[in-house]
Amino acid sequence: MADAAWHTALYGGSAALVSTVMAVPVALLAVRHDGPLRRLLERSSYLVLAVPGLVIALSLAYFSSRYADDLWYQTAPMLVMAYAIMFFPLALVGVRASIAQAPPGLEDVARSLGQGRLAVLWRVTRPLVGPGLAAAFCLVFLSAVTELTATLILVPTGVQTLATQFWRYQQNLAYGQAAPFALLMIGIAAVPSYVLARFFDRLPARATTT
Repeated sequence: MADAAWHTALYGGSAALVSTVMAVPVALLAVRHDGPLRRLLERSSYLVLAVPGLVIALSLAYFSSRYADDLWYQTAPMLVMAYAIMFFPLALVGVRASIAQAPPGLEDVARSLGQGRLAVLWRVTRPLVGPGLAAAFCLVFLSAVTELTATLILVPTGVQTLATQFWRYQQNLAYGQAAPFALLMIGIAAVPSYVLARFFDRLPARATTT
């Protein structure tokens, strides 16, 4: 069980980090700029939620088999990439909401004082959007921890996650053996759930003060 919990946390955390980092430039473009290309880029990303995880997993498996000589099939990087693609819209929602609350005037002031774009992004924007980044990370992590369909197809050979172990025992009607894995998934999800609750509880207060 310890190995399954470790791999679940590792894959889920890695996917959450990748999705959150990928969401930052898209969210900045969506909030700070306007135009048809921006709207197309942002709205098309949400279409991923309508694509079943099975389709995404099979697409990555086909790409690996057809163009990469099975280089990445059933490896941790491909599974993490599948999670990151599947749950990218969740990360984008959290990051976009946080960036929308960050006053762009502060960035303008920093640039007027001679700070470059990267320096402004790191020293001014990052602290302001930090809670949103944490919320986006938690949203993706919670979804990845319980994901099963893509995991069954892409999980590395010989590796088990909490979801696959729970599914295996449940399929065999061994509910007593499946219960500890379900309980552990709930335990792993408790911390990010608490962080999310704290983040969203602050949103109405900020809106009221402004």
